[in-house]
Amino acid sequence: MDVIELSPRLHLLRFPVGQAYLWCDRDELTLIDAGVAGSGRAIADAVTALGRKPSALRRIVLTHFHWDHAGAAGELAALTGAEVLAHRLDAPVVQGQVEGLPPVFEDWERPIHAEALKHLPPDEPVVPEHVTELADSDVLDFGGGARIVHAPGHTHGSIAVHLPRHRVLFTGDAVAAAPGTGAVMLGVLNLDRAQTVASFHRLADLDADVACFGHGDPVLGRASAVLRKAADTYGVPG
Repeated sequence: MDVIELSPRLHLLRFPVGQAYLWCDRDELTLIDAGVAGSGRAIADAVTALGRKPSALRRIVLTHFHWDHAGAAGELAALTGAEVLAHRLDAPVVQGQVEGLPPVFEDWERPIHAEALKHLPPDEPVVPEHVTELADSDVLDFGGGARIVHAPGHTHGSIAVHLPRHRVLFTGDAVAAAPGTGAVMLGVLNLDRAQTVASFHRLADLDADVACFGHGDPVLGRASAVLRKAADTYGVPG
């Protein structure tokens, strides 16, 4: 796992597949997504290396239920006492109560999915003891007020997290940056592509200077303009 400082308050945690983000307030920490199963100890060690105590991790906000984003949530919650939160439509999957629906693949996405599966860790995810359910427009007590934005399409319960005070947006997998070029694009491996396009447009309308994606390099300046331009290439949602 690589740890990359994006700002004094924000660090990117990069895994072989996917990535998470650590937000640092004065007295507590928040993790947006949790990486693959078996990563809990590495994340806790990274927090220690940054000069903070793992017990300062108050919450783990999951943008969706997929294994590369939620896999270590239960393990890390057990290590730190952090609360796990997910949208009410994805929370039952995170808790192992129901099976998550698979993506509807486009032909060109199948090799991407096959390559991702090669990095599936042998560890079985630890199911969180409890998952707090979220809904659109909920506001969480970090980052000066973190607004939950329901952004369905990648999964039914996909969310983004917007910090208006700091102009930071965590998009989950609704939006991505292409490897190599860094071009901003619609996220892949979606349950409903048209719905994901509509969510992309909704996120592009938010005020953000920094946009952090589930896959690919973040946009670290003028993010709203970059997202709007990229979203427009997919047309206007019906």
